[in-house]
Amino acid sequence: MMETPDILLKIAKQRQTRIHQNGAAQGLSLPSQRDVPVVPFSTHNGSTNSIIIAEVKRRSPSAGAIAAELEPVSLARQYHDAGFHRVSVLTEQDHFGGSLADLREVKTAHPNLAVLRKDFLLHEEDVDVSWRAGADAILLIAALLEPSVLMLMHRRAEALGLECLVEVHNVQEVERIRALKPSLVGINSRDLRTFAVDPLSPLETRAAIDWPCSVVYESGLSEATDVQFVRGSGFDGFLAGEALARDPDQASVFAKTWLKQGEAQKQYGIWKRLYDQCMPQRPLVKICGLTSVHDAQMALHHGADLLGFVLAESPRRVSLDALRDCRNLPGIKTGVISLKANEPMPSYVEELLDDGVLDWIQFHGSEAPSLVRSYPGYKAIRPRTVVGVEAMDAAGSPGVLVDAFHPELAGGTGRQVDAELLDAVAQRRQPWIAGGLHSENVAAIVNRWKPGLVDVSSGVESQPGKKNEDAVKQFILHAHQGYDISVVSEEKR
Repeated sequence: MMETPDILLKIAKQRQTRIHQNGAAQGLSLPSQRDVPVVPFSTHNGSTNSIIIAEVKRRSPSAGAIAAELEPVSLARQYHDAGFHRVSVLTEQDHFGGSLADLREVKTAHPNLAVLRKDFLLHEEDVDVSWRAGADAILLIAALLEPSVLMLMHRRAEALGLECLVEVHNVQEVERIRALKPSLVGINSRDLRTFAVDPLSPLETRAAIDWPCSVVYESGLSEATDVQFVRGSGFDGFLAGEALARDPDQASVFAKTWLKQGEAQKQYGIWKRLYDQCMPQRPLVKICGLTSVHDAQMALHHGADLLGFVLAESPRRVSLDALRDCRNLPGIKTGVISLKANEPMPSYVEELLDDGVLDWIQFHGSEAPSLVRSYPGYKAIRPRTVVGVEAMDAAGSPGVLVDAFHPELAGGTGRQVDAELLDAVAQRRQPWIAGGLHSENVAAIVNRWKPGLVDVSSGVESQPGKKNEDAVKQFILHAHQGYDISVVSEEKR
């Protein structure tokens, strides 16, 4: 077993101890041969592009008790009636309160249901036990297994007719499974070192998968808008656990939301477009405060991913005529607005979105999360303290931009976010950073905090609203090379 992150290693060690004490079957008496039918998992009911999975889950290390008294057979029936034909059963005992008996009971009662065994499986014997217990598919965690062991377990599962949901969490783990090229990949938005959830990490990870496969988004889905995000951003399915186990009535809402593909793509399709073009180990770059098509074209020429146009009161406010001139540019065009808490979206901004002049909105004021969720875009926050960083979890968007606080100005201040605040953000998710960035500091910032996006405005200007081409070029170059700061240092020499 390879060296693994903190919580994951703890769980795996305890499971290994249980295996030594009680055997791979956890003391459960199983038939020598499987006595229930094997149901195809990824192609169940002839569907290969809607792999939606509901989970039987009592508790977790992050949430504590979720549904301690749940009855697995009854819950599985509720899931099926709600529209789920695939059910995941957690069988880990010490941290999730599951057991192999739960899986056995679910599959015996519902033999035509496709059942995934979700556990921290370690050996080929685990595969055989899963098959005998009635699993139709098993979870294999790339971070937990040496590639050679993963390969053996995967082959053994195939020989038995079981499918494998091979789970990764980041680009590095994609490289670990590249030789295997599994046909079913799960990308977990939860970091198993800390159990923190980053909604965008699966999008960046998926961009590194370059073989044909179905990709399932795992963890962090708490409401219907999360399902919309996953659907709109191009995943083939999702696995939802805590939210559905806690409130099984939500299962029908999740399943029906998944069917509304057109609505999801309209609202969240821009996320797929954004991450399909991203490069691993490089932050996305947004050049903001653009006021002319010339500067926008120049920013794209030097490698900008996003173009920012300020629609709020600002010396960098773009004219509507200049903004419309940029309509056909290939970059992702972002309108920056700043609204009060109960202020509605201006009608002219809605028209710019409907007409395709803007792709999405950066909400930079006091907008309610419900408004943010109603439009394509993301929220910017300006935390004063470490406690204020928690606001990003309820901001209403998968991505959250962190900008420097100013008592009077919403942005464009030239101030940097305090390092302590960025440390707190990075503990929760990969940060998006704005505020006081320029070519001289962006490489160090990227190297230290590994942001998913960096946003610059005043740091690349000759005057407000007028970009300096050399400053833009150098900023993007240094931002892209920031993961290896020695490259930037060599370039400067």
